[in-house]
Amino acid sequence: MLAALTVITMPVNAEENRIETGIYADDMDLSGMTVEEAGDEIRSYVSSFGGAQITLNAADGGTITATAEELGLKWGNETMLDEVSNFGHDGDILRCYKELKDLEYKNKVYEICFDFDRAKIRSLIEQNAEQYDQEAVNASLVKTENGFEITEGQMGILIDVAASTDAVYDYLTGSWDGADCAVDLVITTDEPKGKAEDLALVKDVLGTFTTSYSTSGKARSANVANGCSLIDGTTLYPGEEFSAYEAVSPFTEENGYYMAGSYLNGQVVDSLGGGICQVSTTLYNAVLRSELEVTERYNHSMIVTYVDPSADAAIAESSGKDFKFKNNTDYPIYIEGRTNADKQITFTIYGVETRDPGHEVSFESVVLERNVPEEEIIYADEAQPLGYCVVQSAHIGYKAQLWKIVRENGEEVSREQINSSSYMKVPRSATVGVATEDEGARNAIMAAIATNSVDEVKAVAGAYKAAADAAAAQAAAAAEQPPAEQPPQQ
Repeated sequence: MLAALTVITMPVNAEENRIETGIYADDMDLSGMTVEEAGDEIRSYVSSFGGAQITLNAADGGTITATAEELGLKWGNETMLDEVSNFGHDGDILRCYKELKDLEYKNKVYEICFDFDRAKIRSLIEQNAEQYDQEAVNASLVKTENGFEITEGQMGILIDVAASTDAVYDYLTGSWDGADCAVDLVITTDEPKGKAEDLALVKDVLGTFTTSYSTSGKARSANVANGCSLIDGTTLYPGEEFSAYEAVSPFTEENGYYMAGSYLNGQVVDSLGGGICQVSTTLYNAVLRSELEVTERYNHSMIVTYVDPSADAAIAESSGKDFKFKNNTDYPIYIEGRTNADKQITFTIYGVETRDPGHEVSFESVVLERNVPEEEIIYADEAQPLGYCVVQSAHIGYKAQLWKIVRENGEEVSREQINSSSYMKVPRSATVGVATEDEGARNAIMAAIATNSVDEVKAVAGAYKAAADAAAAQAAAAAEQPPAEQPPQQ
């Protein structure tokens, strides 16, 4: 006798690729839809929450607001469409049969999840954090005639951008119900550096150095004094690095600078802040004598006259040159900068002296090579009139080293090379005007240029300038004479 066979008949949706009746996404009935139609409906549903206001709470009542759309609201679990479309049709026949039968008694509901653009959340916080951040103010020193005065530090409050981004994202993707909401940002405290008892120890002179700018004109002198004042009063804590460029920039009129001579591509040209390198150089030598850690230093392109070769420290925005050093002591240091009526600039670095009383450091400049330019260069300038002549002095080229000598109780114990420097040689040059309608005069000045002699060019240009000045003076005098009286008409 044959065993009875049980036949299971699978219900089939009347139209291929249609979602079975009784399947929902949240409260949305997806029955009979195609997968594409369901996807469009759910995306439209998610987008409907885009206008919800998300408020981020900062410290002291400050807020940052944005809409959900601005924070990149999107459907977070689109993969559920695969499950929706396969429900009752994926797996063994008994499982599919059970899933479809269950739908006859109970709807299958899938949860719609929200997602957001983490990068947009972070960007919003970063762009607005500055207005609410209150950075700590470190305790500092001010030197007066009576000694040092201590200014206490102040606690700071900062928005932790990374942690706040995580907190906002986690709330919006895990707890947000689509309505207007507020989320607290993560706030951290910023501890000020320095204690009064540590700063009170700063009394000793660790190193000092002076240079003269007595030959400088009014504009360059003002730049040196301005740069010095921008550094004066700096308190640097153990491990902190100081950048001379950051301290004295930007080189603008608003920051107190004037047009004055500076080095550029082997020429002396006027630029805002010309002379600032004497400030960084003077500070460099004070730092060396304080035996602080120099972390970045460059020599000038051409030799300077206010310190020995290899004892300079250039800063330049165009070439990325900076002078940096680190406070490698265990105590705070204070930088005092002063200029005086005799056109001298002095930097003095104060701290806590831990070196033995017999410890002494000095520095020696050693010139390895001296290159004197033998030729002269003449530049003809078609834009300048005949008689114009500007001369730039020659610069001798050098290769040099700076050595540090340490003595203990008068006896030399070490000799160490600190740096090496190479300075370009630049010939003496003249830029002479050749613009004139007088062919003979032009030929004369061009002949002088052909000699490659600056002195010859100066002489010829000077003669034409003197003649032009005399003619101009004569014309001016004639213009001032009263007109001659006319005889009366008969």
